[in-house]
Amino acid sequence: MSERASISKPADETDDERDDGMETVETGAQSVIAALEQAGVDHAFGVQGGAIMPVYDALYDSSITHVTMAHEQGAAHAADAYGIVTGDPGLAMATSGPGATNLVTGLADAAMDSDPIIALTGQVPTEFVGNDAFQEVDTTGITMPVTKENYFADHSDTVGDDVSEAFALANEGRQGPTLVDLPKDVTQGDTEQWPGKPETPSTHQAPVEAEETAVEPPRRRSSAPSDR
Repeated sequence: MSERASISKPADETDDERDDGMETVETGAQSVIAALEQAGVDHAFGVQGGAIMPVYDALYDSSITHVTMAHEQGAAHAADAYGIVTGDPGLAMATSGPGATNLVTGLADAAMDSDPIIALTGQVPTEFVGNDAFQEVDTTGITMPVTKENYFADHSDTVGDDVSEAFALANEGRQGPTLVDLPKDVTQGDTEQWPGKPETPSTHQAPVEAEETAVEPPRRRSSAPSDR
């Protein structure tokens, strides 16, 4: 744990609102957990692994109840079901490489059904990304087609804000899955930044109605014989 002075949670978040949880932020991982608590997350479904362990270490002192699953695909489906039942994004957690790729089926299912999920995946340290390191895959590239938005966290000071924004987007408009990829050096890095509240970016405009071209019935091909 860093010996640097840490910033306390904002004064408007009193202990009456939450019995326990993050009181101060000293690392990127603690900022991630603080962002989740601030968003009202109370359950998580996941499988531990090396790259995501800094977040699990921070989770130990959290108010969030973690359910350890036998497989990451089960974690994604459990988070999906939780989102359907509660109406709030379910949280799935997995480590890097195969842990992250095992989430894809559950994320695709949530995207097809418009179910709110936020997935947190561990990632190798930033300097090893793209170098075929052990258990390193392009998680954001793989999951881009099956998520509303995904993020590659690149700094300990902003990782909490990335998680807050991902939570807000999963719940905004047509609900769906979002993902934040968390390099180990980012979650282990020092920070004094308390994450912002879950809000969508100012550039985000959720459509109120579907585009006409998107809902037009398909044109039927003529069954008349060809003139050839």
